Amino acid sequence: MVSDPYASKFWRKSFDPHVKDHFDYPENKLFTDLFLEAVNEVPDITAVYYMGKEITFRQLDALSNRFANFLIKQGLKPGDVVGVYSLNLPAYYIVIPAISRAGCVLSGVSPLLTPRELEYQLNDSGAKILVALDLFWGNISQVISKVKLQAIALTGFNDFLPDAQPLKLPESSIPIYRFTDIIQEHPADPVNVRVRGEAPMLMQYTGGTTGPSKGAVLTHNNIVRHMIQFANFLDSTRGQERLLCPFPLFHQAGLFNGMFCLVMATPQVAIPNPRDYDFIIKTIKEYKPTVISAVPTIFLELMKKPEFRELDFSGIWGCVAGAAPFPVEYLQGFEDIVGKDKFSEVYGMTETSPLITANPRYGKRKFGSVGLPICDTEVKIVDPATKEPVPIGEPGELVVRGPQVMKGYHNKPEETANALKDGWFYTGDICRMDEEGYVCIVDRLKDMVIVSGYKVFTRELDDIIIEHPDVALAASVGIPDPNRPGNETVATAIVLKEGIDKTEAEKEKIREFIRQREAPYKVPKIVEFMDTLPTSAVGKILKRELREILKAK
Repeated sequence: MVSDPYASKFWRKSFDPHVKDHFDYPENKLFTDLFLEAVNEVPDITAVYYMGKEITFRQLDALSNRFANFLIKQGLKPGDVVGVYSLNLPAYYIVIPAISRAGCVLSGVSPLLTPRELEYQLNDSGAKILVALDLFWGNISQVISKVKLQAIALTGFNDFLPDAQPLKLPESSIPIYRFTDIIQEHPADPVNVRVRGEAPMLMQYTGGTTGPSKGAVLTHNNIVRHMIQFANFLDSTRGQERLLCPFPLFHQAGLFNGMFCLVMATPQVAIPNPRDYDFIIKTIKEYKPTVISAVPTIFLELMKKPEFRELDFSGIWGCVAGAAPFPVEYLQGFEDIVGKDKFSEVYGMTETSPLITANPRYGKRKFGSVGLPICDTEVKIVDPATKEPVPIGEPGELVVRGPQVMKGYHNKPEETANALKDGWFYTGDICRMDEEGYVCIVDRLKDMVIVSGYKVFTRELDDIIIEHPDVALAASVGIPDPNRPGNETVATAIVLKEGIDKTEAEKEKIREFIRQREAPYKVPKIVEFMDTLPTSAVGKILKRELREILKAK
């Protein structure tokens, strides 16, 4: 048995002084309870800003009760699933506490799903009600006869805005309601259906990299305890912050941000379109957030805008990036814009509610690191083959145990057993931890390439390539080597900077740049120049899609 160098949780020495290591969590405290504490404490401050409209915590409380009463009138029972198929609009913020109050389970539905994927998720989750943006009716209409929904609540971009015209409801084989009608016609009588703390609250689907997507079941205990963890780690108190978060609410990072604001009495600004950078800049200027939380792609795009560079960042203490790696070579430039020690990376997964690590609020922040395991969280780095801990500083798979780790995957016992072993969740991420406890993401386990028995960590390779002055973006993958069965070839897709020609000479120039820095087996045999790389809704490069594109070349 190999000794475990991580068992002592030595990273605690790097915590800010205020951070606790463990909490005595309240039994059977629900998300609803935390939300109501915020409502009672600050009823008249703004909970959500949307296109000049303000919804206070008192109003959000009443509106969520109205929608919760609608769910109960529809016959929904504790544990029933409500799908939410929308962008970041007022209706989404209303249904988060409403679904919880009714004892039901929220399942975010990505607007990027194809009709086939939409049908799969609605059937797999067993969703009974769907709250949907009318813009997505085309997809819904293709699957409505193939799913078991009993009703749909439609919302629109203009809901809650002055002089908005009622939505025109499409013809349908099942009842369709206007969201605005629901919250006008149902009573605001308080709803607080009691369930146990281990009851599910969220069913958030992960992007199926090896098959159909999986619904990660997160309980009230997961969410409530995670909020207690993170509030302590972040040194947050109610009413202290103002958040701008372009993360979509259907993504667990965005949903957690939204829910955290609802229980911490934090005003938040709804960003329906995270790619509308001019709107984001205008919103920062108008609402003066204290924290901006976004995927690195958004920060990188904002950096290109002179209007962003000219903003007053004196009131912002933190710009937090997550869901994808932030290229290290851009970090100094970003801090030159927003201010020193204001940038921080975090790391997490849907299955962990989502946070596993974060850089300290006050203490040392390391560029290129996703920080320390947050309080009351155990991690270790293990050999993917043997599952034994590797020495400090060596790469291996990060595994995590803590109150934020999911209950399991919905209706997938085999997948759950593969991911959860003795309470430890196996992330599939290759990481290193340094002697102070800071974690660095090396690669996804599935993106690690084996070349003649040697491991190539594609993220590390990408970080090298992007240092080349001609390269704007780079992503490397492994594709089967037709000449050597069982082996792979490194293939890299590159987006060149404006004005650089896509020539064979340029490819060789980049290869030579890599040869000067990396072992020969890491130099990509295949280099393809592309105008754009495939990305998800939150800006992650989709290496699975890229792999298929490069295999077809």
